[in-house]
Order: sequence, then C-alpha cells, then structure tokens
Amino acid sequence: MVEEKMGECFSQTKDQFDNLEKHTLWGIDFVEKYTKFVKERSEIELNYARQIRNLSKKYQPKKKDEDENKYTWCRAFHSTLNELNDYAGQHELIAENMTSQIIAELTRYTQELKTERKSHFHDGRKAQQQVEASWKQLESCKRKFERDCKEADRAQQYFERMDADINVTKAEVEKARQQAQMRHQMASDSKNEYSSYLQKFNQEQNEHYYTIIPNVFQKLQTMEEKRIERMGDSLKTFADVDRQILPIIGKCLDEMTQSAESIDSKTDSSQVIESYKSGFEPPGDVEFEDYGLPMKRTVSETSLTNSRSDNKADRSSKGKSKTIWPFIKKNKTPKQSKEPLSHRFNDLVTSKPKIHCLRSLRRGLSLKLGSNPEDFSHLPPEQRRKKLQAKIDDINKDVQKEMDQRDALTKMKEVYVKNPQMGDPNSVDPRLAEIAQNIEKLQAEAQKFEAWLAEVEGRMPVKSDPPRRTSTLFETQNSTPPTTTNNNCAQDRESPDGSYTEEQSTEVQSKVQTEPPEFDEFDDADEDMLPTIGTCKALYPFEGSNEGTIAVAEGELLYVIEEDKGDGWTRVRRNEEEEGYVPTSYVEVFLDSNAKGAITYI
Repeated sequence: MVEEKMGECFSQTKDQFDNLEKHTLWGIDFVEKYTKFVKERSEIELNYARQIRNLSKKYQPKKKDEDENKYTWCRAFHSTLNELNDYAGQHELIAENMTSQIIAELTRYTQELKTERKSHFHDGRKAQQQVEASWKQLESCKRKFERDCKEADRAQQYFERMDADINVTKAEVEKARQQAQMRHQMASDSKNEYSSYLQKFNQEQNEHYYTIIPNVFQKLQTMEEKRIERMGDSLKTFADVDRQILPIIGKCLDEMTQSAESIDSKTDSSQVIESYKSGFEPPGDVEFEDYGLPMKRTVSETSLTNSRSDNKADRSSKGKSKTIWPFIKKNKTPKQSKEPLSHRFNDLVTSKPKIHCLRSLRRGLSLKLGSNPEDFSHLPPEQRRKKLQAKIDDINKDVQKEMDQRDALTKMKEVYVKNPQMGDPNSVDPRLAEIAQNIEKLQAEAQKFEAWLAEVEGRMPVKSDPPRRTSTLFETQNSTPPTTTNNNCAQDRESPDGSYTEEQSTEVQSKVQTEPPEFDEFDDADEDMLPTIGTCKALYPFEGSNEGTIAVAEGELLYVIEEDKGDGWTRVRRNEEEEGYVPTSYVEVFLDSNAKGAITYI
C-alpha cells in the first residue's frame, strides 16, 4: 500500500541502489560528452570563420589595384568580399555564443551535478551501513539467545538427573538446581534482548526502506530530471544560436545579391572608353600618288635634303668666321649626289627617329628607369589632362585645409589678444608662419600643374574634318612643299598607347647626360638677316652661357626670327646686332597670323 501511495518514483527501485548509481553516473558522462561535442562544433565554426576571413583578405584589392573600383563588376566583387567577411563574423559569433551559453554553463553544471550526486549517494550508503549494522547486531542477539536457550536446557536436564540420583548429595542437587535457574534467567534475558533488538531493527529497516532511501532516491530523481531538462535547454540553445544569426546572414546574402544586380555593363564600357581615350585624332586618308608623271625631288625646307643645311656646310668649308649653335651635329657629310628615290625612301623608313631636345631625352630615360615624370608627359593627352586635373584638385584641397587651419589659428589668436589669461598670442605665430609657407608652396605647385594643364589643353586637337595624310617622299614638278609646324617635340613622339616610340642607344644617352650639347659651325656674315615671325615674352631668366645663346631677363620682350624646329630651342633677336637661341620652355611665343599657322605655345 505504501508503494502504491508513492506512485512512480525511484523509491520503487529501493532494491536497485547500485543500478541507480550506475544510471546517474552514465547521465553525467552523457552531459560531458555533449559538452565536448559542442566544443568541437565551436572549434569548427572558428576555423571556418578564420578560413573565410583569410579568403576574403587574400582577394581584397591591393593599393596598386585601386583603379579597379571604378568598374561596377569590380565593386560588386569587393562588396561580396566585404559581406563574406561579415558572414565569417557571424560564424565567429556562433562559436562565441556556444562557448558562453552552452559549454561554460554545462561545464559548471556538470561539476555541481557530480557534487550533488556524490552527496545523495553518500547519504544512501550511510543509511545502508546503518541497516547492515543493525542487522548484524540483531543476528548477534539471536545467536546469543539461541546459545543461552541451549545452555538452559542442558542445565535443566543435568538438574533432573542429579535430583533423580539417590547417591548424589542434597548439596550437589541444590547446586545443579541453582545452575539451571541461572541458565534459564540468562536465556530469558537473551530473549528479552533479542526481542528488543528485533523490534528496533524492524523499525530501522522500515525507516530505511520507507523514509530514508525514498528520500535519497527522490533527490536523485529530482537531480536526474533537472539534468534531462538542462540537456533539453542546451539542445534548444544549440539551435537558437544558429537561428539568431540567420537574419544577419540573410542580410549579407541580400547585399551580395544587390551588389551583383548593380553591375552595369554599359557603365563599365563607358568607363573603359573614358580611361583609355587618348585624345589623338585618327590619321587621315592617304593621298593617291601618281607615279605616271615625271618625278623629281623638290629642294626646299621640308624636302628630304635641306638646302639650308647644305649652304651652311658650304659656308663652313670656306674657312670664314665660325659661330656655334645648339643641338646640331658636327661633321656633316658633304652634299651627296642625287640618288634613286627608292633608296631615299628606304633610308627614311629604316632610320630611327632622333631625340631632338633634352626634355624628350629625360622623359625617355625616366620611362626606361621605371619612374613616371611629374608632369605625366608619358601619358596620352586626354589621360594626361585628367591626371593633371586630379592633381590640381588634390592640391586645392590641401590648400583649403591649410587655409582653414590658418583661419582657426587666427581666431584663436584674436581670442588670446582679447583675453590674455587664456593664452599667449605670440605662441600661435610660429604655426601661422609655417602654414603660410605651406600655402605658398602648395600654390606654387598648383601653378606649375596648371601651366602643364594649359599646355595640354592647348595641344589637344579640336574635332574637325578628318585630316588627309600626305606623302612628302615624292612630289611632282608643280607641287608646293607642305609647311609643317613642330610646336613641341614631345607631342610629336607620343604614340596612341601613351608611350614614346623613339629608341636611343646607350652610348647616345650617356653622352647626352655627361657631355654638353654639341654645336655646328656656320658663317653668319654671308647670311641675310632673317625676318621676324612673331614676338615672345621671357617667363624665366636665362643666362645664355653657351655660345650661340642669348641671355634674357624675366618678362623681357623679344622678336622671334626662327621657331622651334623640334630641338627645344627658339631663335630670337633683341636688336639688329643681338640675337641667339633660348630654350623654348623659357618663353611664351606669339607668332604672327601669317607665320606657319600662328601657333602660340609656352
């Protein structure tokens, strides 16, 4: 009846104490096993997140690949990498939450569970030991009572034999009677003691099986149920940790999808066109050359043989006064006899173009050494204009920052002047002076780049009718030699891909770097005074230390008598007796309207 009243509980297994001990121990081992499982899952998440981050970092754009950001498909890929990095962060969050919410909690709970289980089973073991001790004491009383009863029977039988024997004295009979009475008394005492211990044992046994052990087992049952509930909560948390990051992971995936949808092929194509547009005009049509008409070479300024150079060579051979001029080769060969036009054509095609000025030589060397010139002259006109404009914008931003700092310091100084207790006004002056110097340097640099930008914008061709490609190799008798204007040697040598096409041998390069310019001799006495073709203004002072050059002061106005032929020098005149060459880049030239196209350049 008692067991029916207790219902379904561990007390019904009061005789299965050892089995319950094994079962609870297996439950704790299972909790530790699950904790180890979650720990390994957390390590997997961390390793996965680390590999994802390394992958994202590996394919992140480098500084040298910053130009990729202007294309939508590159930006979409970079956005995907960033979102993938956030995706990895969510997996790190999974590992962190599992460690804090499951692993740490279960580890602590497992220790508490072991302590509680040990306490409960200690109480159960103690109760069992008490019952066993009572049982042993009961058995001892029982054996004593049995032994005393046997002794009392033997003493009674002995007394009866002695009492029936007529040969035994009365004293001996009395002694046997007293011994039998004593044995009976001892048996009676043992009986009472056995009865008392038996009653006590039964009470202890009932208390053990119906009170102590059920309480112990009830505590073990509560402990086991809590363990099972905690396992269920941990499994639920295990799923919730993943579920909590799903919205953020979904957002990352949505961002990846939006980045992919933002790719615009038309925009990227336009960006490619804008990036690689050189600004060069395409070549014009090739004119038809009629080989059926009589052909002859026209000896003029633009033909294959320069009459002026021949005249100079003739005058130099007469031994008259000699004047040195820059960048014209010595030791000219004497005027050769006429040769077939095909030979002249082959020589012109196979000959390498010459470097006509120091600026082009420096540019060529800088390109070969791998360093880009400061003025971006290695780029095509359109790209060079964009680079210069971007550089000017950056400088203007720096100037604005410096000016803002100057204004702030000026206001601070005014506050110090009005309130001397707040600070010394003179302490701001060094910083103001430094900012003024910085602004001056930046403005000077901006002017330098603006000058280059104006030069580029002045060179860039204006869209018009496509030019016609003319051939100067062969001319008819009635043809007029075309006039060409070479306003800058660097522009003529730039190819559509932005690089220079001339090639110079190592010997020539080293010679130009280590030796002064070579000069040619000619007789100026026999040459008529050249007419002026325009005016020029000196932008910078020039000493004119070499023979054939003329010293000019900044801002001085001079007459132009011979424009730059591609060697970087312009021939000018100060008065009827003073003339010479100055660097083209040192002057601003204004040609007359009828002088070879009226080109103005700096």
